[in-house]
Amino acid sequence: MAYTNAISVYKEMRVTTASQGQLIIMLYDGAVKQLDRGLDLLGANLAGKKDPGKIEQINAAILKAQEIITELMASLDFDRGGEIAKNLLALYVWFNQELLEANIKQDVRRITIVRNLFDELRTAWATIIAKSAAESMDKPVTGINIAG
Repeated sequence: MAYTNAISVYKEMRVTTASQGQLIIMLYDGAVKQLDRGLDLLGANLAGKKDPGKIEQINAAILKAQEIITELMASLDFDRGGEIAKNLLALYVWFNQELLEANIKQDVRRITIVRNLFDELRTAWATIIAKSAAESMDKPVTGINIAG
């Protein structure tokens, strides 16, 4: 019980102390994880006898991914993001539509396409964040002289 509580506290601290860029990466990671889970369950269900319990789990995984997409949509800053934010919104809307159809039809191909695009976007965001962090490290530190 204490171990589970410790994990929850760690996860909460990780989120509350993360930068905006790190939060985006975490959301992308969560979406990829849920889509992978859905694909694994769907593959197992298609390979054997259809299990209604697995269908519910597949649905839950895809819905979690859609919730993450909705959170990413809500976090877009159209004032600062301009054309990139508009393009991401269109992509997120398309992701949600594809996942809705894939969930209804149990379509592995559609889920895989969205999952792979999410992974590519995650890699791009990670590169941007790493580059931004490296550039900020190169800037000279300025401050006040407290020595007198």
